Amino acid sequence: MFPEISLHVLDIAQNSIKAGATRIRIEIAADTAAKRLLVAVKDNGCGMDSRQLSQCMDPFFTSRKTRRVGLGIPFLKQSAECTGGSFWIRSQAGAGTELAAEYHMGHIDCIPLGDINATMYSLILMNEAIDFYYRYAVDGREFVLDTSKMRGLLGDMPLGSSEVAAFIREYLEENKREADQEEIL
Repeated sequence: MFPEISLHVLDIAQNSIKAGATRIRIEIAADTAAKRLLVAVKDNGCGMDSRQLSQCMDPFFTSRKTRRVGLGIPFLKQSAECTGGSFWIRSQAGAGTELAAEYHMGHIDCIPLGDINATMYSLILMNEAIDFYYRYAVDGREFVLDTSKMRGLLGDMPLGSSEVAAFIREYLEENKREADQEEIL
């Protein structure tokens, strides 16, 4: 199991990328009064047929040819459920995959969110051909980073240029600080 939720997000997003997704939506939403943290990922990749979907919770099943186990989805499910939270996944061949994990933040087994800014920054800059929609919310305070809208404003300037990369890093850090209003996660 990963030591941080942000690493689960990275792993699931990497699955989306390998599935040929051109758009990945990642949402992190915390309700501190209810002590709940929702993590949701949706992509437009190749999706899974019903057989693959029924097997994806099995750590000894993977569609990859490079290794014989696929631990990402089972570990995400386990990490959420061991806090008293929940997990669900939907997928359709040719139409993408959507999943969500809900954590009970007050549970002793709840792992920390980790550096979600670094995860998003890395995903965006390492995968410039993919559009990422990222929403981060805490108790109704939220921000969104949508790379497709950024591209529209930037024209031919790549997201990986030093100026844009610095802006993305600052945007993530400043807006997360404002949404958190303190380090609560």
